[in-house]
Amino acid sequence: MGRFGTEPRVGADKGRPMTADVARGRARSSSRAGALLATAHAGPTAAVTLLAGLLALAQELSPGDVALVVGAVLAGQLSIGWSNDLVDLGRDRRTGRDDKPLATGAVSVTTVRVACAVAVAACVVLSLACGLAAGLVHLGCVAAGWAYNLGLKGTAWSWLPYAVAFGGLTVFVSLTGGEAPPWWWPVGAALLGVGAHLLNVLPDLDDDAATGVRGLPHRLGARWIAPVAALVLGAASAVALAGAAPPPALAVGVGAVVLALVVLVVRGRGRTPFLAAVGIALVDAALLVAAR
Repeated sequence: MGRFGTEPRVGADKGRPMTADVARGRARSSSRAGALLATAHAGPTAAVTLLAGLLALAQELSPGDVALVVGAVLAGQLSIGWSNDLVDLGRDRRTGRDDKPLATGAVSVTTVRVACAVAVAACVVLSLACGLAAGLVHLGCVAAGWAYNLGLKGTAWSWLPYAVAFGGLTVFVSLTGGEAPPWWWPVGAALLGVGAHLLNVLPDLDDDAATGVRGLPHRLGARWIAPVAALVLGAASAVALAGAAPPPALAVGVGAVVLALVVLVVRGRGRTPFLAAVGIALVDAALLVAAR
């Protein structure tokens, strides 16, 4: 009886550390996954992928083609985000970027490199599955993003990869459906990309200046970035409204929403201007869907 009575206690004592180890292991795995996702710049990645999905719906693609477009764009954006933090690792460490998981060691360099390589491979396969012409256009968009990471971000031409990638995205989606896009799709999207670029670097101006990054926003200076971005984003919405030609009531409503977001672009602080720019992009994309 004595031996029988002690066995459950021994088993329970052994079980508690095992349960704790499992819990800690799961927490670490979840933490690493979250850090890996954050390293991919999850917010912009999700916004661009959603924009691609809305464009695919506006083009009335089949469900299979919509899935291919979304998958290709997601893989491409993940590769751009991960490569950005890999390229910037030394600079992020020098400037003490505690919001960068790769710089803090929350995720390993090897893990991010492997994830980036997988994303590139998936992007190639999924892009070309949308058709040769469409696939090559999308791969060109992704290459523009990589070109920004690898050096153009520090030049006066830092806006160009954004214009090419955002404008080209609309061409990619349209060609997947077998036709060229209306003129205002790439023009409006290119303007949106330039506006997003101007605002995306606004919170990082001091860190960039400390490490010698001198892109177009840095040359404009903090005082002029938001006003110039507001003009560019307003022009993008004007192009979308002119091209879509929605009913007057819808045009007025869209104009009011965009105007409110433009005010946030100019007067907001921190990440607010960039989030407002994302909002303008999504409003314009929703306009495309409603106008079809």
